[in-house]
Amino acid sequence: MAEVLNVPLKKTPLHALHVKLGGRMVEFGGYDMPVQYPEGIMAEHSWTRTHAGLFDVSHMGPSFLALPELGGGEDAHRKISAIVERLVPSDIAGLAPGKVQLTVLLNEGGGIVDDLMIGRPAAADLQGMLYIVVNAGTKDNDFALIQKTAGSEAALRRADDRALIALQGPEAEAVIASIIPEAVALTFMHFARVEHAEFGRIMATRCGYTGEDGFEILVPANKAEAFAERLLSDARVKPIGLGARDSLRLEGGLCLYGHDIDASKTPVAASLSWMISRVRRDRGDFPGAQRILGELKDGVPSKRVGIKPLGRAPAREGAEIQSADGQVVGVITSGGFGPTVNGPVAQGYVDTSYAKVGTPLKLIVRGKALEGEVATLPFVPAKYKR
Repeated sequence: MAEVLNVPLKKTPLHALHVKLGGRMVEFGGYDMPVQYPEGIMAEHSWTRTHAGLFDVSHMGPSFLALPELGGGEDAHRKISAIVERLVPSDIAGLAPGKVQLTVLLNEGGGIVDDLMIGRPAAADLQGMLYIVVNAGTKDNDFALIQKTAGSEAALRRADDRALIALQGPEAEAVIASIIPEAVALTFMHFARVEHAEFGRIMATRCGYTGEDGFEILVPANKAEAFAERLLSDARVKPIGLGARDSLRLEGGLCLYGHDIDASKTPVAASLSWMISRVRRDRGDFPGAQRILGELKDGVPSKRVGIKPLGRAPAREGAEIQSADGQVVGVITSGGFGPTVNGPVAQGYVDTSYAKVGTPLKLIVRGKALEGEVATLPFVPAKYKR
């Protein structure tokens, strides 16, 4: 019999704070993380949509890929971009200073290894560096792949000495203004490095995983609890767990790696073709380009769509999708109750001939066929600051 290794869960720098705040802790991505706090998932979800929610996302994989010499202007940026462009289909070389790009790591067959953010620093003396944030469950493999691809040209430094804290919701800007006023001028998918008198060197990015306006802030680990408590001292801010984070991103039509996207899916099948920039399509120099360019031209057998169950019962991951006449045409990859829309929401893959918005479907839940239809994503309109 194979020996089962009892590997202890990792803890983020905010672990003690979660426990103090009454967080119900669960395993996620190898970490001990709060799934909810005493008020519950529904209240946390609604609070984020109307005020500001604080999320610990320190389990994610922030990192910095850098040339031996960081200066050098556009030449340095082109060199560092050329390394990651061997792995992604986006135009990293074309990023403006201070801009962040959401993209995907691809394997040789064009399958999605992970989704990630890549940012180009605004500072002139940091043009040989990229800020990269990958997902928790895949970060060790992602980091190894990036460093292997870089070889001796550049070094990847994991930001394990940092904590990543997200503040999301319509009041996030007003809250952050009194703490990091430099962040207020940022627009969606831009970031800035700030030297803060109290919290040290901070990386503030205007982005998030909820569909709301907000920020993700990288702070030194030894300052993380004080920073989080400073945010929570504002009556507009409450701590939010993984449960509400999932319902918020689902309403926002956002993908969860390992569920809605994985190595068996291409960006085209995942309805993420917008990540494949025009210049990269013209060059055809990204992993799996022959397959992906063929899919862009000829289509894919199945694709990711939004799905709206028409009753009150949710259709969850793994539920079979049938056509109106009972043919199996797909599967649910994420599903649950959407508090903001006051009803169940889902996404999944269906045969492309059934992917048109409004197409009636049957969703098989515990052996019963529930009525549903293909819906427009996102279920809740995004409120990003453009």
